[in-house]
Amino acid sequence: MITFDQVLPKVHEILKPHSDTISRIQPVIVNRDLNGRVRLIIRETMKGNSVAMAAIKTIAAELAEQLKPHSFPAGQVVLFEDDDMESLLAAAPTFPLEDIEGVYVMDRLANESRWASIAPLSLGVPRAVFFSIKGGVGRSTAMAVLAWSLAQAGKRVLVLDLDLESPGLSSALLPAERQPAYGIADWLVEDLVDNGDAVFEDMIAISTLSHDGEIDVVPAHGRNPGEYISKLGRVWMPKIDSDGKRESWSQRLGRLLNKLEEHLQPDVILIDSRSGIDEVASSCVTDLGASLVLLFAIDGGQTWSGYQMLFGHWHQAGVAREIRERLQLVGAMIPETDAADYFSSLCEKSWDMFSNSLYDEVPPGVPMGELFNFDNSDETAPHFPWPIRWHRGFAALSSLHSHLETIDEVQVETVFGSFIKSYALCGGRIS
Repeated sequence: MITFDQVLPKVHEILKPHSDTISRIQPVIVNRDLNGRVRLIIRETMKGNSVAMAAIKTIAAELAEQLKPHSFPAGQVVLFEDDDMESLLAAAPTFPLEDIEGVYVMDRLANESRWASIAPLSLGVPRAVFFSIKGGVGRSTAMAVLAWSLAQAGKRVLVLDLDLESPGLSSALLPAERQPAYGIADWLVEDLVDNGDAVFEDMIAISTLSHDGEIDVVPAHGRNPGEYISKLGRVWMPKIDSDGKRESWSQRLGRLLNKLEEHLQPDVILIDSRSGIDEVASSCVTDLGASLVLLFAIDGGQTWSGYQMLFGHWHQAGVAREIRERLQLVGAMIPETDAADYFSSLCEKSWDMFSNSLYDEVPPGVPMGELFNFDNSDETAPHFPWPIRWHRGFAALSSLHSHLETIDEVQVETVFGSFIKSYALCGGRIS
């Protein structure tokens, strides 16, 4: 008996001796259903190929025997598909099985998380996502301060609170009396019945912290949340149009973001993601075309194990090259005592993680086409942390708005200066 983590190595072991046959009948889809059981999906036309069918029969028997309990009986292992295989591959999270040409793993998941599918970069203004494995690392505070700093420099900034299940960013940028009537959750619910326009204009508020530029804030909910829990249970719904075409909630969110960008014409978009590895965070990190994904980290086991799982998934799915140039680690809440030793440890562990999963095995700094690597001490590298110091005055997000209204710019420089300068120098990383 094998466990889930042993399934794909065993599938690889079984299929590898048949690589030549597979290359002629490809694509071969390894379909993992919601229960983790495996079937193969092969073109219907292969039924007329006696050589291919002999190999398929052998493979089916081996899969049925060696994948127990994650298998079906030999006679049920293979499904023949007469529809377009390319459309089928696009219907669920899919990635190539390493080292065997023409074999793809299709994961049927209970949610719409698509960590292995990286959307192309947005063609509009730079989008930056603020993400963390764990909450409570000062992510939303840093985002509010960056928005304030960019507005000080005359930029128009669009800020979205997509931490829908734990909202709070808007209170850092807006006093209670300036909260808009509606928020993102309201639009997602109204959009299901083609009523999104009814709330669109009233889900945007201008922060009083705008100064020389402007900060447009779109909160998770409006000043009166109403039946927020009931709405939250519906925001993740896909939308089916009159022709039966399905639009996932993440695609609907992308449509909203594009509409906001067109309406407001910002210079930059800052997106506060939910923490953790779930479908909401997946949408923010991989689906919205962000050019910069800021990975907030503190030096702790939960941080590194969480990011390692995510990086390992990207590596396994073959999408590391599509996402790695967009990533940037942020050293959050650098302590006041032993700061140098703490930062050194943070940098070392970050470099180990990036080099193991996302960097190529080439000499650091040597360009080789699309291959790249970085030295541990390279301050321009994605693994090298942008530091944010811990400061008691910024620890309480609820008081941040009033704090920023009267803030000493020297204090901002002390706590967030390196972070703000690094953002400015990277230019959104990819634009």
